[in-house]
Amino acid sequence: MNESNSDQGRPRPAALRYFDPQWISPSSETVTCDVCVYGGTAAGVVAAVTALQRGHSVTLLHPGQFLGGMTTGGLGWTDFGHKEAIGGLSRRFYADLGAHYGKEEEWQFEPHVAQAVTDAWLQAHDVRVLRGQYLEGVELDASVRKIRRIGLFGGLKVEAKQFVDATYEGDLMAAAGVSFTVGRESNATYGETVNGIQVRSLHQFNPPVDPYVIPGVANSGLLPQVENVDQRAHAGKGDKRIQAYCFRMCMTDDPALKIDWEKPGGYDPLEYELARRWFNSDKDEYNDQMAGQRLVPAKFDIFPNRTPGAYRKTDTNNHGPVSSDYIGMNWRWPEADYETREQIFQQHVTYQKGFYWCMANDPAIPRRYRDAYAAWGLPCDEYIETGHWPHQLYVREARRMVSDHVITEQVCVGERSVEDPVGLGSYAMDSHNCTRFVMDGGVMNDGDVQTPLPAPYPVSYRSIVPKRGECENLWVPVCLSASHIAYGSVRMEPVFMALAESAVVAATMAIENGCSAQDLPYEELRGELESRGQAI
Repeated sequence: MNESNSDQGRPRPAALRYFDPQWISPSSETVTCDVCVYGGTAAGVVAAVTALQRGHSVTLLHPGQFLGGMTTGGLGWTDFGHKEAIGGLSRRFYADLGAHYGKEEEWQFEPHVAQAVTDAWLQAHDVRVLRGQYLEGVELDASVRKIRRIGLFGGLKVEAKQFVDATYEGDLMAAAGVSFTVGRESNATYGETVNGIQVRSLHQFNPPVDPYVIPGVANSGLLPQVENVDQRAHAGKGDKRIQAYCFRMCMTDDPALKIDWEKPGGYDPLEYELARRWFNSDKDEYNDQMAGQRLVPAKFDIFPNRTPGAYRKTDTNNHGPVSSDYIGMNWRWPEADYETREQIFQQHVTYQKGFYWCMANDPAIPRRYRDAYAAWGLPCDEYIETGHWPHQLYVREARRMVSDHVITEQVCVGERSVEDPVGLGSYAMDSHNCTRFVMDGGVMNDGDVQTPLPAPYPVSYRSIVPKRGECENLWVPVCLSASHIAYGSVRMEPVFMALAESAVVAATMAIENGCSAQDLPYEELRGELESRGQAI
């Protein structure tokens, strides 16, 4: 595909990194534009396209090399909840994916197809994209609490009338001095019932697995990822822990495409001892799906775009008590510097590569599981620049803004109304496990919550803009204002894209009306959103 003239540089080969100083290009330029979007996630791409559609200049800055975030980064089995809750450009994106497959819409898609649609959007609108741009600082106009300009590593500066933070981490929001939180609130904070520490039955060790390096010998030390704190005593209490990260994997069982699992450098057998013990406890639900004569482990979601019975590709996610989630190893990520995040990123790569190699090759894993995992591998036609491994770590939550309206459990379940909706959420309140601990001589997981919702719910405009008086020209459609458990519902890619479109419609209207984000007349905004087909 031809590169847009305004896109600075293609991804560099073998760049399986979050941060690389070599990506930073020295620059003394000061870019001026109407709207500056920081973060090349799918939401960031939609934000940039929306600005240009509305006749405003835009610059899309991406701290990395690969655009599209999780939408191009392996999450091809879309968590959409209710499709009727998705409209506007977000819905158009899935229609364009459908066009590739000869369908009206497609919600389960291969990564390279999502990348092609993303690139086509950027090129069709001639979006100016600058890659390898990592935020260094924010200059505020303190008299009116506005961002005047931002500085990037390498020296580039960007002055804009409006700014959008479309990152998964909320780095621009935090640098601008906007209120945020990290971790789980107590249930008491907002009167919720499923926030805070939660020890539940799903994705749990049952029967129990011994937590000690030498089984039954406590003074031999705990296995990796296990802490000696009984979380049951703190049920419903808040902490600074966040749900686990992993890579969403595109796998294949096509012999013409399949690259077998390789043992990673730095492989530590002890990291997988929990898996050995668990998979030797005679469990079958993890490979009980049959397709022909080939076993399919659970959550190897197979894309429906090939001839039935033919070889396939997947979106493979974490499943069960021990899997691809690297539980407890991401707590520093939200507020870490770029170098530290790169270290955490590589730790996740090593752990997950090692997990698949162990499952497919370690003789201590029962053969039925080894055979099931060995049937799959990396497809040689995906993620060519990064050794066929996804470029995006699944940052399920990081910072969350605290604004004048916090989305809570009560909003999600329909017990609290919203008078200024700019989008809809509809997925279950869903949190992966946050910690792994010792309970009664066995290992238990804490944090998994999967609470279905009765209907789509509205997302308030006030949840995507800072508190009044904090910053007048910033919109935050990804790290928006929500409690931990409510964010577990709203954190879906189609919702992020929809909120990004609404955010930039609002931002451009604020330019045209000469007002702050907080003072934009909602009824005028609602009319504009409805005219664009947004579901609100």
